[in-house]
Amino acid sequence: MFDWFIFQTGATAFILAFAAAIAFFAAFKYVYQLVTPYHERDLIRAGNTAAAVGLGGALIGYVLPLASALSQTVSLMEFAAWALLAGVIQIGSFIVVSRLIYRALASRIEAGEMAAGVYLASISICVGLLNAACMTT
Repeated sequence: MFDWFIFQTGATAFILAFAAAIAFFAAFKYVYQLVTPYHERDLIRAGNTAAAVGLGGALIGYVLPLASALSQTVSLMEFAAWALLAGVIQIGSFIVVSRLIYRALASRIEAGEMAAGVYLASISICVGLLNAACMTT
């Protein structure tokens, strides 16, 4: 039998968690775009697929541990701590890759070279998967 009170309680928790996840997602996207030396929004509007793929990979790489944190944590504060850590790790991985490992990455993405965009997306998704797998309570 359907219990309306239990549903309301669960729905309220869902809405709060979803809203928090969307807020962290938006904050990550904003900060990530500040950290990159190029302007993804302008490049994507101009049809630069490499920039879109690179940004998309970073967003997926961030959402994977975010989803893991949502399923592993018991409070919004704990979720917030994991979400913050996931963002720091994802942004840190971009800095390491773009400034130490592959210094021409930014200029190649600005030039629209898909190989660079796919490489960045792959690294971001791999980091996100490892990040998500390491999250435990």
